[in-house]
Amino acid sequence: MSDTNTKKNRRNRFFSAIRHAPPQGSKELDQILDLYWGGSERRITGLTLRIIAVNAIALVILMLGVLYLGQSQNNLIEAKLETFQAEIELVSAAISEGAVIEVPTKPASILDAPGTQKQLDKDQATKMMRRMSKTMNKRIRLFANDGSLLADSHQLTGPGGVIQIVDLEPVDHSLYSIQIIKDVTTFIISFLPDRRILPRYPEIEITTAKQSSDAQNALNGRVSLSAWANKENRIILSAAAPIIIENEIMGGVLLTRLAKDIEEGIIDVWWDILRVFLGTLLVTILLSIYLSGAIARPLKRLARAAERIRSGHLSGDEIPDLSYRHDEIGELSIVLKDMTQALWQRMDSIERFAADVAHELKNPLTSLKSAVETAAIVKKKSDHEKLMNIIKHDAERLDRLITDISNASRLDTELSREAYEPTDIRKILHNLLDIYQNPLDRQKPFTKDHVTVNLPQDDINIILDIQADDEDLNVYGIEVRLSQVFQNLLNNALSFSKPHSNIKIQASVRLNAIVITIEDEGRGIPENKLESIFERFYSERPDHEDYGRHSGLGLSICKQIIDAHSGRIFAENRKDLSGSILGAKFTVILTRA
Repeated sequence: MSDTNTKKNRRNRFFSAIRHAPPQGSKELDQILDLYWGGSERRITGLTLRIIAVNAIALVILMLGVLYLGQSQNNLIEAKLETFQAEIELVSAAISEGAVIEVPTKPASILDAPGTQKQLDKDQATKMMRRMSKTMNKRIRLFANDGSLLADSHQLTGPGGVIQIVDLEPVDHSLYSIQIIKDVTTFIISFLPDRRILPRYPEIEITTAKQSSDAQNALNGRVSLSAWANKENRIILSAAAPIIIENEIMGGVLLTRLAKDIEEGIIDVWWDILRVFLGTLLVTILLSIYLSGAIARPLKRLARAAERIRSGHLSGDEIPDLSYRHDEIGELSIVLKDMTQALWQRMDSIERFAADVAHELKNPLTSLKSAVETAAIVKKKSDHEKLMNIIKHDAERLDRLITDISNASRLDTELSREAYEPTDIRKILHNLLDIYQNPLDRQKPFTKDHVTVNLPQDDINIILDIQADDEDLNVYGIEVRLSQVFQNLLNNALSFSKPHSNIKIQASVRLNAIVITIEDEGRGIPENKLESIFERFYSERPDHEDYGRHSGLGLSICKQIIDAHSGRIFAENRKDLSGSILGAKFTVILTRA
């Protein structure tokens, strides 16, 4: 035992030295990169990246959906066009009232009196247009009823010719990085489907009404509203209305403006959405990393511990205990810990079994060797016959040991591989008694729950008493192996039973368990051996039996089978009121199916 502990301690010290070894390399950057992206200890694992990707993709789709459903551009354009309609009607009405003069007209004949007619005053209209243009911050063009351009608020006429007024772009005081983000946002939004596609604004200087559809509509007596996009994809709004004097169209006025406020409003909306998205994305990434760590780190710990156990560096006791989590990973750690402990117990059992086998085989081999060596030198025929009987006995004993050892070694594998099915304990007990029934009296298998079978050779009665009249006695198990258990227990009871005695087999249901007891009227079991009798190669036999007839594996096999069925088997002595031993009693407890 001390050698085993020494080996385990040596393994633990060896692996601890490996586990706590300092990282190799002299560059701090390489260590950081390896910590996060390389090796089994990396922080950013594939699971972490998948969790972040899933959460981020969902968030991006949500952001695009908000931008798509927002319809901010369309709403702003419609609102501005409504404002433009009111403004163009106001400009048209102001020019109609304030820039009209009366001019004399030639009479149709000398008998007619001279008359007057109203017409637009170009100079007055130009002055009014410039004042309104400054106030409204829009470009205003005035057209005659023949389509010619009368005045333009962005053109100054002087002695030197015509001067064109150009609006300058306002200075953008935003940070360069913010502007880049805005530009990227605009680029992304441009790919969204079902956005309002604006017609291309004519990139020519308008000199006649025919060059503008809105102006042409105004000269036809209609108010016209339009939204355009120039070559830089900037939004331009235009509105036109007729100038009507005394129900006669005297001309038309065209109002245009670069819709900077619309663009800025749209960008501001998009920027607000983007800022919320970036903040939410940061929180999502942090939560994803936390979630990944809460899942991946304990799983990696369990995986590393399992790998070290596979390599033989750890025992089952060193599996991380994560039961405090109270979740699936905690359950996994408990199951893995129990599994590894069971494996270590099985390995220890195999080691003990091998040592016991070597010991049990060594005794008959030593006796056999001694008998063979002695037989070569003895002279008397009687001594020679005794030695031959010893050799024969030891050979038979070796044959029994090897057979029982072979069966016992295969039992564990068979129990782990065979399928567990509903098995009727009542049927197993009936078949067991049927084996001992007198062949001359055997007509059909037993089906009753209260049966007595007499063994004439020793006048021993085997009594079956099943106390479960209307209840099933089904368990999940392997019928052949459970039958082997009760066969071994009954044979054990028969070997210790005296002539003219009884063996009682009783079965009953208690709560959710089936309890089977086998009682005999033999000498009982030594009190200090009640647990030892289930150990391998332990043999406590009646005095009348020859030494070596049993391998001492029968009860050990019974316990192994019952343990594999998640049951319990134990032995005790039957006693009277005075404490005298009346016989032995074996109890098997199995869970009902």
